[in-house]
Amino acid sequence: MLKGIQLGVLLTLAPLFFGYGSSATANELTADESPLTVFLVRHSEKEAGKDPALTPEGLVRAQSLARLLGSVQLDAVYSTDYRRTLATAKPTASIQDLSVSLYSPRELNGFAEQLKQRGGQVLVVGHSNTTPQLVSVLGGDAGQPIDEKREFDRLYLLQTDSAGKVSTLVLRYGQDANTK
Repeated sequence: MLKGIQLGVLLTLAPLFFGYGSSATANELTADESPLTVFLVRHSEKEAGKDPALTPEGLVRAQSLARLLGSVQLDAVYSTDYRRTLATAKPTASIQDLSVSLYSPRELNGFAEQLKQRGGQVLVVGHSNTTPQLVSVLGGDAGQPIDEKREFDRLYLLQTDSAGKVSTLVLRYGQDANTK
């Protein structure tokens, strides 16, 4: 697990980490061969109750995610239809001038296929149980379960090359990203 690495630096070096990019440029890839890069996070810190809003700390973390991904040209932002996930996704979507598209956390297999077919660079905001599950469905390594009560800073970076090989990198972001 890498800590304290700048995402922009990481993305510049991504072809070296993930083993693609040296044999074909983006212009040489067809739509069916378009690599997929997925950034996956669970929602930021939330209030208590049914369909809660984000806490002040959660709002700060959502802004931190938007700043972190500001150097990445996203093609889409996805969220489940809950206040906490939408509030986590919206700052990034706003900076990228994108709308937030909804997906069902109960239909992860179908959603994963949709992502694979579309390609490009996308952000997906989910939950402590569905985010690692989606990582696995996409062919990545989900690692340890997310700590439901305390862990809001895990950022998965999945890269799928044109041959379908998936590489996983887990990063931390936000104010307590270096304390884990």
